[in-house]
Amino acid sequence: MVPQFLIDFRDWISQPWPWYAAGPMLALIMFILLWFGHEFGISDNFRLMCAADGADEMNEFFKINWQAGEWNLLVALGAVFGGYIASHYLVGPDGDVAHISDSTIESLRQIGIQFDNGKAPLVPDFISWENIFSWQGLLIIAGGGFLVGFGARYAGGCTSGHAISGLSALQLPSLIAVVGFFLGGLFMTYILLPLIF
Repeated sequence: MVPQFLIDFRDWISQPWPWYAAGPMLALIMFILLWFGHEFGISDNFRLMCAADGADEMNEFFKINWQAGEWNLLVALGAVFGGYIASHYLVGPDGDVAHISDSTIESLRQIGIQFDNGKAPLVPDFISWENIFSWQGLLIIAGGGFLVGFGARYAGGCTSGHAISGLSALQLPSLIAVVGFFLGGLFMTYILLPLIF
């Protein structure tokens, strides 16, 4: 039997956190990273892993001191394990992991993306082995993955690197990249997604 205080803690930590709790924690982490001369970004881990695996012998881009970025690899590993723990042990009181607003779910249903598929309550129906090999599934998963990778390389960083680390360091290229991310997201949401589905 699970003690009541663990159940209460699970319900407390798995709820959506307000901006005035999450924002200062994020600001504190960024201050600590900048204080020690580090910049946060998940996509940089791909470069670090390639450099550690010997890609520096094939391309100048990977000639970096990857050991200096080991802390960032631990952040990425923590994100993987944290996602596993959250999805298996910190399911909220409503039975879902992600908290998506009812208006978002209704907007997606209007363009044909359903959520009533017997899987996790908030997983769109095109994310399944049956639908992933449809042209919509391949376009969203493979095409989207290619565009995210290309965009992160072309912009010199990913959304977390530019929006969290770059903006906190007052870098103009990060501001331009973040504006591009939002414009691309709006274009996908209001133009491409309705056309695909």
